[in-house]
Amino acid sequence: MSKILAAVAWPYANGPRHIGHVSGFGVPSDVFARYQRMAGNDVLMVSGTDEHGTAIQVQADKEGLTPQQTADKYHRIIAEDLQNLGLTYDLYTRTTTLNHAGVVQELFRALHANGYVVAKTQLGAISPSTGRTLADRYIEGTCPICGYDGARGDQCDNCGNQLDPIDLINPHSRLNGETPKFVQTEHFFLDLPSLAGSLGKWLSTRHDWRPNVMNFSLQLLKDLKPRPITRDLDWGIPIPLEGWRENPMKSIYVWFDAVIGYLSASIEWAKRRGTPEAWREWWQNPDARSYYFMGKDNITFHSVIWPGILLGANGQGDKGGEPSGFGPLDLPTEIVSSEYLTMSGSKFSTSRSTVIYVRDFLRDFGPDALRYFIAVAGPENQDTDFTWEEFVRRTNSELANDWGNLVNRSVSMAFKNNGSIPAPGTLQQIDAEVLAATREGFASVGDLLGKAHFKQGILETMRLVSLGNKYLSDTEPWKMKDDPARRDTVLHTTLQVVSDLNTLLTPFLPHASQKVFETLGGSGIWAAQPTMAEVSEEGSAGYPILTGDYADQLAAWQSRPVAVGRRLAKPAPLFTKVDEALGEAGPQWAPVE
Repeated sequence: MSKILAAVAWPYANGPRHIGHVSGFGVPSDVFARYQRMAGNDVLMVSGTDEHGTAIQVQADKEGLTPQQTADKYHRIIAEDLQNLGLTYDLYTRTTTLNHAGVVQELFRALHANGYVVAKTQLGAISPSTGRTLADRYIEGTCPICGYDGARGDQCDNCGNQLDPIDLINPHSRLNGETPKFVQTEHFFLDLPSLAGSLGKWLSTRHDWRPNVMNFSLQLLKDLKPRPITRDLDWGIPIPLEGWRENPMKSIYVWFDAVIGYLSASIEWAKRRGTPEAWREWWQNPDARSYYFMGKDNITFHSVIWPGILLGANGQGDKGGEPSGFGPLDLPTEIVSSEYLTMSGSKFSTSRSTVIYVRDFLRDFGPDALRYFIAVAGPENQDTDFTWEEFVRRTNSELANDWGNLVNRSVSMAFKNNGSIPAPGTLQQIDAEVLAATREGFASVGDLLGKAHFKQGILETMRLVSLGNKYLSDTEPWKMKDDPARRDTVLHTTLQVVSDLNTLLTPFLPHASQKVFETLGGSGIWAAQPTMAEVSEEGSAGYPILTGDYADQLAAWQSRPVAVGRRLAKPAPLFTKVDEALGEAGPQWAPVE
C-alpha cells in the first residue's frame, strides 16, 4: 500500500465556481483519488477555499458585505457544489482558519531565518479613486516582452514570464479601467534567484512530468526574479515579525498563503481525526507520492514557486539553512495540469459573463454527465471548447445509448427470464473472449489512470463497453427460448461484463456505478461520497468542511465474480436522454448566442 497525496488547487471565494474551474482541478483529481483508493492505496486528498486577498475585498464591496461574510458565503456555496459533484476530499477546508495562519507563519519565519525572504522597497499600485492597493492580478496591460495585450501584473499568460505591474505598457485597473498610481512601499520578497540552483537540480529529477509542464517550468527557471509575498492589505494573514505584525495594513500575499494550504489542510485533517502527527506519513515519507492538480494558469506556482518555498523552508536552497519547525517536507512528485475549457472559443470568465455555473449544471443534468464530459472531452492536453451540441451528443449516444442500454438490456433479460443471476454452462470462444477483454481492462485502464491519463482511460473503457454491446448483439440471447442453458450462459457472461465495466467506470461515474451495483443485486456502499460537517476552532465561528469515510466502500480495482442466484433489481434507465434541441439553443441560464 502506497501513500498518495492528492493536492487539489484551491478555488477562490469571490463567487460560485463554473465548469471551467472543475474541469481543471476538480474532476481529474477525484478520478485519480477514487482509482488509487480502489487500487488499495492510502489516499489523502486535500484542498479548500482560498479566502484572502484583494478579490475578496472587491467582491465584499460590491455586495455590501464584510470580507469575512463574503468568504463565509462563497465557501459554503463552493463546498456544496463540490460535494454534489462527488469530489471525495478527505478534507476540504478554508484559508481563514487559525490552523492555516499558524502554518503559513511558521514557513514564513523559516524562510526569513534562512535568508530566502528579504525586505525590499518597490513601487506598489494604488487605486486613485479608493486609495487601496491594487493586487498585481487586477492590473492589465501590454506585455513588454511579447506584446500580448491582456498580460496581468504578475505574469503574462501568453509567454509565461513573471512581470511587475510597473513593467506593463499602458497599465490599467481591471476593476474600473483607471490608470493606477505607483507609490514607494516596503515588502517582503521570496528570493527565487537564491533558490534557482537547487530548483534546477530538483527539476532535473522529474522524468514523468507532462511535457508542457516541464517545458514551461524550465523556461521560468531561466529568468527567476524575487517575487513579493506581502501586500498593503488588511484582509490577510499578519506578517509574523517584530515591527510588522503590529501593522494591520501589511499582510502575507494570497498566492504564498494559498499554496501552503496543502500542508495546513493535511495538518488540520490529522488533528480532526485525533492523530495529530499522521500528516507526516504523506509529507516526510520517501515512499509517499504527491500529485498536484490545477489548471495551466497555476503551473508557475506549483512547479517552481511552491517547490522553492519547500526547499527554502527545508534549508535546502542555495544558501542552506535549517528546517522549519515541521522538519523537512517532501516536494511534489508530479504536477497534473489541465488546459482551458472554453465556451464558443472564449475562456470561461465570470467577469465577462462567459460562464456555466456548476450549480446550474448539476441541477439540470446531474453530476455524472458533467464528470463524463470533462473526462472524455475535457481540456486534459489542449484547450477544448464546450458546446451544448457536443454535450448532448456525448450524453445521449455514449452514456444513455452505449452504456445505459447495455446495462438495461442485460439486466432486463435476466430479470425477466431468471429473476436472479443465472448459472453459466460451458463457455464458448465468444464468451471467453469478451470476458478476457474486460478483465484485461483492469491492467490497461489502471495503468492509464495511475499515470493521470484520464482521457485515454475513459476512451479505453468505452471501447470495452462497445465490445460488450457487440457481444450481446452477436449472441442474441432473446432468440434462445428453445435453448435456456445457452441463454443463461450468455446472460451470465453479459452480467459479468457489465459488473467489470461498472468497476472500470466507477472513478468516472461514481453515482451511476452505485445504481448499477444495486441493480446487479449488491447492497452497501459501492462508491462512497463526501459528506459535509460543521466544525469550529477554539474562539472562532463554525464553518463547513467536506470529508468522508472512504475506507469501507466496496469498490475495488479487480474483477469481482457475479454471484449465481443473487436476486436482480428491476432496472430503471441509468441516464436520461437530453432533448436534442438543447444542442442548438442551450438552457435559459446559458443560451447559445
